[in-house]
Amino acid sequence: IESIIGILNGTTNFILSRMTAEGSSYEQTLKEAQELGIAETDPTQDVEGLDAACKSVILANAVLGRECTLDDVEVTGITKITPEAIELAKEDGYHIKLIAEISHEILRVGPRLVKDTSPYAVDGTLNMATLRTDLAGEITVIGKGAGSLETASAILTDIINIWKSKH
Repeated sequence: IESIIGILNGTTNFILSRMTAEGSSYEQTLKEAQELGIAETDPTQDVEGLDAACKSVILANAVLGRECTLDDVEVTGITKITPEAIELAKEDGYHIKLIAEISHEILRVGPRLVKDTSPYAVDGTLNMATLRTDLAGEITVIGKGAGSLETASAILTDIINIWKSKH
């Protein structure tokens, strides 16, 4: 695997998707996400890009063999994205998404413009990642990324995998 580029946080994807579909403000959409149980009461880790940055560090270290810390990630969140910015992007056929870029040279998370026909234009709480490999080319995976059931399932899977590796 040479690089990984993707959407690693379902909460921010939900917020940006709703802002795009409804023209709503960041504050309105965050409140809705909290009411639906998608965003936490204190959403700072998600909306400032820190959750995706932590996941990026894990992927860089585990998959690419890097030795990174959170301090190595260039991080920008979504809190300053306005309905006007979303509308300008839409007019040109783009969506704004919080994208993680992970390679041997780059480690960053931030809002990026993605073409509305791109695999990165997934909506709602979906996460997605494209793995660029030397032998298989590009492999894209998509899955749910936010909500209490998804989080509980991921934690349970991690616990089972840790237990299996020790027994």
